[in-house]
Amino acid sequence: MVRFRGAPQAITTDNGPEFAGKALELWTHDRGITHTFIRPGKPVENAYIESLNGRVRDECLNLHWFQSLDQARLILTAWRQDYNDVRPHTSLGGRTPNEFARLEQAG
Repeated sequence: MVRFRGAPQAITTDNGPEFAGKALELWTHDRGITHTFIRPGKPVENAYIESLNGRVRDECLNLHWFQSLDQARLILTAWRQDYNDVRPHTSLGGRTPNEFARLEQAG
């Protein structure tokens, strides 16, 4: 998403090995992004991403048996585009995430 909207000021993750390794630490450091961790066993401290993870799982991952990495990329890209460009979100006043981002940048 950095490619589309620029880098965030901060990222909050859980303590999973995919987030606690050197690669993410170097990536955030090189870009001046603050990386913080939620307390172990406290997913409510990162409720937005927990909600997104649940939607991705329920609406995409649980519905498909991926035969290849290319197929997974294709299906997940289609899901992401629908989620960000087509589907209105009540938490964003009935706007899509991309509409909301454009309005925020313009305002």
